[in-house]
Formats: sequence, C-alpha cells, structure tokens
Amino acid sequence: MSDHKGQIVRATAGRDKEGIFCVMGVEKETGRLLLADGKRRRAAHPKAKKPRHVETLTQPDRPFDHPAIQKLKQGEPVSDRELRRALAAFKEGITLGER
Repeated sequence: MSDHKGQIVRATAGRDKEGIFCVMGVEKETGRLLLADGKRRRAAHPKAKKPRHVETLTQPDRPFDHPAIQKLKQGEPVSDRELRRALAAFKEGITLGER
C-alpha cells in the first residue's frame, strides 16, 4: 500500500458521507485510513475508515501543496486550525475550477 498521508479524500459511505477529510495516517494492523477534518474529527482523534469507503481527490502527479499538508508529510504535528484552513483552501480551489 502506498503512502496515503496528506492526501485529501471524500467519504463515500457512512454518516460522514460526502465529507472532505485529510488522511493523517494508516493503521498498520487493519490498513484502515485515519481521517480528520479539524472540526467534527479532530487531528488528535482521527476516524478510521476502510480505503474502499473513500474517494481520493488529489492525484499523485499533482499533490495539493499547503504548508499544513507539508508538515503532516514530514511527520510534524498539525493543529486542527491548520487542518481546517488547508481543507478550506482545497475546497475553494475545487469550486473555482483550479483543480
């Protein structure tokens, strides 16, 4: 399984369906993705979700560059505020047609 940390995904199943999240990591035992959005799901307590229940919104050839995402990929802690701002910037890029 490739490194998913820092990817932006959309939930396709469950009560958080259609929500936009950032992948905080992967559970080693089960392979489930750990998702957080900084509001409903805090970075300290991410939601575990099966990879088949999410849709990846960022492509490997065009990653989303935001300082908070870069910090996450480097293994540094990311605050909920930084995470919310990164996801808001991503959503704004989608609505403006930049992505």
